[in-house]
Amino acid sequence: MGWPGLGRRTVLLGGLGGLGALAACASEPEGGSVAMEPERYRYGDHTAQWADLYRPRGTARGVVVVIHGGFWKAQYEADLGAPLATDLAREGWAAWNLEYRRVGEGGGYPTTLDDVATGIDRLAEVPDLDLTTVVTLGHSAGGHLATWAAGRSRPGQAMRWRPVRVPVTAVVSQAGVLDLGAAARAGLGSGAVEAFLDRTWAALDDTEQAALDPIQQIPLDVPVRCVHGTADTDVPISQSEAYVAAARAVDADAGLVTVEGDHYVVIDVGSDAWATTLEILDSLSVVK
Repeated sequence: MGWPGLGRRTVLLGGLGGLGALAACASEPEGGSVAMEPERYRYGDHTAQWADLYRPRGTARGVVVVIHGGFWKAQYEADLGAPLATDLAREGWAAWNLEYRRVGEGGGYPTTLDDVATGIDRLAEVPDLDLTTVVTLGHSAGGHLATWAAGRSRPGQAMRWRPVRVPVTAVVSQAGVLDLGAAARAGLGSGAVEAFLDRTWAALDDTEQAALDPIQQIPLDVPVRCVHGTADTDVPISQSEAYVAAARAVDADAGLVTVEGDHYVVIDVGSDAWATTLEILDSLSVVK
């Protein structure tokens, strides 16, 4: 079984790998197709409330919102997403590399979610940008935020994040934290879920849990594609497996591509895993 645009690559089974130097892969080749230096946009007064827009030369095939990971912690920043954004622009996408408040600098629940929602909606005010296709692409904790953002428009979602000005049309989760309850019980990231919440998972009532946990927001009305390394010890592949199984159980459009490698192979723009991610993005584009 496969998706359009994936060629002979298999869904639910991989054979990819290779972790190179991220900074080296981010350099622009001679004759590349990135239009210019990224444009910086602010969406709030905090120093972390900004996004960089990388435009391709010519008409963009859509917008990819790049949301970096790092277990929602302040020491991890949007420079993690810059190589991905650069390569996406080279491949014809407009890339929105989104920074947000993180734990240790005013972030956490719910302010990090506020920033992701507001940062995506800021796209509505960017000139000369077609928002027919808006794909959120998130790594690790960014995978949580990317998938959560697509659920903001679900009926019954908290009014705090509504109305939605820029709906997400598809999600690509790269080794994402998609089951917060399981992540909390496993102590992922040395208690990162509790640090993000500033309380235990069990201290949240059912409504609060459902408002921020991707696996409890199933089914979404947009496609979700998970890409996950089989040797990932930071966020186990069971996170993606559980999400996709739950989504498919209710006939939601979700799938998993497994790749050889660790937690970071999926954000190495020189890897086969990243090449596969680009093919998945191609299959999700509305504007061809």
